[in-house]
Amino acid sequence: MQGEEIMSNAKVLTGSCLCGAVSISSSSISNHVAACHCSMCRKWGGGPLLVVECEGELSFSGAENIGVYQSSEWAERGFCKNCGSHLFYRLKENNHYYLPVGIFDNSEGLVFDLQVFIEEKPEYYSFANKTNNMTGADLFAQ
Repeated sequence: MQGEEIMSNAKVLTGSCLCGAVSISSSSISNHVAACHCSMCRKWGGGPLLVVECEGELSFSGAENIGVYQSSEWAERGFCKNCGSHLFYRLKENNHYYLPVGIFDNSEGLVFDLQVFIEEKPEYYSFANKTNNMTGADLFAQ
């Protein structure tokens, strides 16, 4: 997801898990929303994972309530140990975070424009938005 606009540094996005034990804030969230249709994301959340990329400053309060699952050699998934809310998908190599868009208190200015692992998307759902679609191979090649 290169070349994306980042929301203004003057605007800090905040959010929290369902129970409020973990809070997140960042001023470097992409304004582009992506959907991942890979089998792991669908197993994790019961459907596609809708995320925004965080390219820098990210802070968590209530870090003692964050559990981490190593879902692959290259990535881990964070969740609230109290309520189970999904908090992040993190690429370990470059410390890039992808945060579930629904965790934020305000989604103003966000645009859904990318779907990845499109070849793994089941036939029983589809999005009406016009998006760029990438296969898993396309994504890994990037």
